[in-house]
Amino acid sequence: MSVSQHYNLKYISMICGVAALGGLLFGYDTAVISGAINPIKHYFHLDSVGVGWAVSNVAIGCIIGAFASGSLAHKMGRKKALVIAALLFTISALGAALVDSFAWFIAYRMLGGLAVGLASAISPMYMSEVSPKEIRGRALSMQNFAIVGGQVVIFVVNFLIAQGASQQWLSSMGWRVMIGSEVIPCIAFCLFVLFIPESPRWLVAVNRQQEAFTILEKIGGTHYAQQTLANIEDSLVEDNQTKQKKSETKELLHQRRFWLFAFLGCTVACIQQASGVNVMMYFAPVVLENVTGNTDVAMFLTIWIGVFQLIGTVIGSMLMDKIGRLPLLKLGSVGTVFGLLLTSYFMYYSHGLSGDAAITSGYYTLMGMLVFMLFFSLSWGLGAWIVISEIFPNRMRSVGMAFAISMMWISNFIIGLVFPILNENAWLTAHFHGAFPMWIFAGVMVLATLFIYRFLPETKGVQLENMEEHVVNYINSKSNTRSYEGKSKTRHEEKWHPSYAHSNRITQSHLVKGISHSSTRNNRLDKNRLGTTHFAKNRFSRNRVTTGE
Repeated sequence: MSVSQHYNLKYISMICGVAALGGLLFGYDTAVISGAINPIKHYFHLDSVGVGWAVSNVAIGCIIGAFASGSLAHKMGRKKALVIAALLFTISALGAALVDSFAWFIAYRMLGGLAVGLASAISPMYMSEVSPKEIRGRALSMQNFAIVGGQVVIFVVNFLIAQGASQQWLSSMGWRVMIGSEVIPCIAFCLFVLFIPESPRWLVAVNRQQEAFTILEKIGGTHYAQQTLANIEDSLVEDNQTKQKKSETKELLHQRRFWLFAFLGCTVACIQQASGVNVMMYFAPVVLENVTGNTDVAMFLTIWIGVFQLIGTVIGSMLMDKIGRLPLLKLGSVGTVFGLLLTSYFMYYSHGLSGDAAITSGYYTLMGMLVFMLFFSLSWGLGAWIVISEIFPNRMRSVGMAFAISMMWISNFIIGLVFPILNENAWLTAHFHGAFPMWIFAGVMVLATLFIYRFLPETKGVQLENMEEHVVNYINSKSNTRSYEGKSKTRHEEKWHPSYAHSNRITQSHLVKGISHSSTRNNRLDKNRLGTTHFAKNRFSRNRVTTGE
């Protein structure tokens, strides 16, 4: 029987699609600055630090929103938290478009970042909890589709607004139109989110089982509802055994196992941001304008970055539930390194070009950026959100995802703040012609490959209620394998020596209980013909210390 016969795909797609509007606003809100940053720079008379602050300040709101998302979703539910995010998006878009003060511009953009932080954690959390495990990857891919869709839309909107416009108009009014255009999808999100159901897993957690059963039954029928409801209840019972309220934040923070999962989720989040994607999304027009010397050409080329990201997302969503998360992440790591090196090569050798030669070099630079974006979007762009959404056990998910998404935005903030400084540094520009940051990002993706091989388990097809056992077993098996290999290597490399044999025998006598120490000692003395009084006394003394005789 096919998946479509098992589950109500139309209903699942509808509620996940509405939740994914949070992702669309996420993409729209974060990428709108790419076309507006140069006009904003001229309007507010900003230096390189000010440019970095204008771009990266959103991440501070994102960090706060991501940290708040866990407790907000836990106390109020996923649906109400999404409603709050939708309202914050709307206020931010209107406010940032109308201000005349840079301080107020930062304040409203930061408020939008708060909304992005909430939506970036709660939207995938909601989708992972309403989606059956067989189609969870495809459902969660809607979040990335929405993010990329929002970015492509705003790239096109920015290009249409800027096309043929004077620099004076762009600096005085154009950037306001770009940022204010976000109000339209904000209003749509505010309306549609009112009609989606609450997460059934949250409803069970607050003892509203009948409502949860009704929603689960609509998703997959009576049998699916009964089985899933039982799994959720069993998971919650296990979480609350032995220790009271293990799911509480204070308790979780004292559990070593929580920090294992936090390490995995936070590392995946940091790698996604430190890959260089933010430079492609936020600063692509700046980078390409430096190469081509033409604003219209740079804005037009930026659209193709979004298009290739969308193509990669389509490919990734088709493969994620078929071949798994890890194969795509490994492929993406290698592909992004190649794309970054290709981009840096053309940036390095485009220095000093002008006219048609510069524009041609801009197309070559774009080719490297497109290679990067294609591999990133089919792997880390999509896979990071999926892994973060599903790797945390139920009792850790709210707090764990808040930590992971917060680390994502901390990385985002650092990169957004530092890149303009590196990009405009006179010494780095003179020696590396803008290629230096790309080499840093390539190094990060090499480390990402090593992290995947050593620490990250495959989460494809694993029931959320079984995720904790699955991840812990994987980490333990990796540790045991390394330990076994190390011991095997040591045994083969060791050479026999009398002192080593003596030490080994003493260790064995410490471990064996209920055997006469004197008989054990005599047997060893007879066997090895080691009869010195000093040796026997020394060994007898060690036995007494160990056993307490």
